[in-house]
Amino acid sequence: MKNSFLAKELFQLWTFKFSFLKTLKHIAISGNIGSGKTTLAEKLSKHYGWNPLYESVDHNPYLRDFYEDMHRWAFHLQIYFLNSRFNQVREIRLSEKTIIQDRTIYEDAYIFAANLHKSGHINDRDYQSYLDLFHSMINFVQPPDLLIYLKADIPKLVQQIQLRNRDFEYNIKLEYLKTLNEHYEKWIDGYKHGKLLTIDMNSLDFVNNTEDFSSIVGRIDLELNSLFG
Repeated sequence: MKNSFLAKELFQLWTFKFSFLKTLKHIAISGNIGSGKTTLAEKLSKHYGWNPLYESVDHNPYLRDFYEDMHRWAFHLQIYFLNSRFNQVREIRLSEKTIIQDRTIYEDAYIFAANLHKSGHINDRDYQSYLDLFHSMINFVQPPDLLIYLKADIPKLVQQIQLRNRDFEYNIKLEYLKTLNEHYEKWIDGYKHGKLLTIDMNSLDFVNNTEDFSSIVGRIDLELNSLFG
């Protein structure tokens, strides 16, 4: 009798989880450079069976030049990222499967472009042109069902950047990471587009520690259950 009841409960739980995964459209992971977005997106895509959309890094024609000379290449880089992210928005809208996205179009504007303008690497005229383009695009953007923000302090970010050993990232300055973190905190504090889950990454190692990954999955499951409960 107990076994029959348990089997029924497990079946109902599985059915519910399957139904909300089918309904779910868009999960996004946000966070500073080196916070673990791409790796977590990859692991979650395999765990849940979601389709991953990664940030264009390896084939980005401006990224290496940007880290060598931010002032010259900042505007070019941000236009490239904005266009790339908007193409992802279209792909998400057309997809019949759940998408997990590595960084959002909001971050392009509210974090990176804003920071480069504030620091003087994008002048007022180019920044206004960028914002005009962004505001035209944003009318066609639907926010993610769940935004996962990976919060990490500078030592953690530096450690992660060193581990992935991309030579063009050797020129990243600590001050640049610091000001990006400040923009992220301000943006997250005012985020009103939808459900938000903040994960403190400073003491986590979800790559090498299965318990850390399981704890992240558990927190995501709770958020997803609340979306469709």
